[in-house]
Amino acid sequence: MNGGRENIGFNYGTVGGAAEDIELRAAVEDLTRVLRELRPHLAPDQARTVEGALPELTPDRSALRERGMVLASVAQIAATVGEVGRPAAEAVGRLLGLLG
Repeated sequence: MNGGRENIGFNYGTVGGAAEDIELRAAVEDLTRVLRELRPHLAPDQARTVEGALPELTPDRSALRERGMVLASVAQIAATVGEVGRPAAEAVGRLLGLLG
């Protein structure tokens, strides 16, 4: 249109792009995997909390931002179980880093 100059209008495209979505999806999948591996090492109440958090972990930025308490709970549980929880704590950190 007009040689690409003086075009006025709306761009209804998405911000970010496929690379960000792939990275977010990978981070969610990684966190889900390490949480499943962590469950046998948890106390029953911690395992229930993690089990309840798993369905909340979706590769949707806005939904994850709203579910900050879920991520905080998971991070706290990972920190309390020590070295065995480190991969989960690191995965939460990576995911939070992507959310900004």
